[in-house]
Amino acid sequence: MKSNVGGIDRILRIVLGLVLIGLAASGTIGLWGWIGVVPLATGAIGWCPPYALFGWNTCAMKNKT
Repeated sequence: MKSNVGGIDRILRIVLGLVLIGLAASGTIGLWGWIGVVPLATGAIGWCPPYALFGWNTCAMKNKT
């Protein structure tokens, strides 16, 4: 798998995932909060299946010299 999730995107996914999981664990938003596992996982591994499907990439371009 080639990484397709860039730095800021990864950080936002991880933070959002942790917030949702925390809210679900505390009972604030119910079971739907456990969906935070998805952005947490995609942020942690740096690869997002829908991005791959649609050909999107938020990684910085590296110069090939």
